Amino acid sequence: MDLTTLGIECSENEVIAGVDEVGRGPLAGPVVAAAVILNRNAVIEGLKDSKQLSAVKRQYLDSEIRQKALAVAIGRAEVNEIDNLNILQASLLAMQRAVAALALAPTLVLVDGNRSPKWIYRSHAIIRGDQLIDSISAASIVAKVYRDQEMVQYHEQFPQYGFNQHMGYGTAMHLQALKQHGPCAIHRQSFAPVREWLASV
Repeated sequence: MDLTTLGIECSENEVIAGVDEVGRGPLAGPVVAAAVILNRNAVIEGLKDSKQLSAVKRQYLDSEIRQKALAVAIGRAEVNEIDNLNILQASLLAMQRAVAALALAPTLVLVDGNRSPKWIYRSHAIIRGDQLIDSISAASIVAKVYRDQEMVQYHEQFPQYGFNQHMGYGTAMHLQALKQHGPCAIHRQSFAPVREWLASV
């Protein structure tokens, strides 16, 4: 998309980073953000919001993005940070960490959603940015693949919860497992179902 249609001034030499996060809603695991600076000379076909893609397609595009992008970085906020800060502030912190970890400094940062973190970069928050802006779509894919892989690894450690299936979201299966086994080390104690279980014992 031409950024000028969104009222964003952009020069030909602009170094644009797209930023998105995944994992605000789950009851367990970190919130993960990715920052991606695409190469204008290396087109990646099929970029769109990660939620609109199959797991196989996300994996394929994640590999393409990592091969062709000028810079890719991950930032995260851990469960204890989510509980201490709240999920919104933890999400913004993960975004800050992702952009700070880029090997190439951006001159413009485009963030999915309605607010940007407080930082030194010129930036714009774009609602539905993961559907409109390729670099944000790429960030959403990278963050989703990274977090899903981590939740599958957590399944090996805590197999009773089925993290490899629901990725920590509050599905009926997850809520039943939580009721039966109680929370584990990666559950967010500030989230209602976990907090309520802890209050009941």
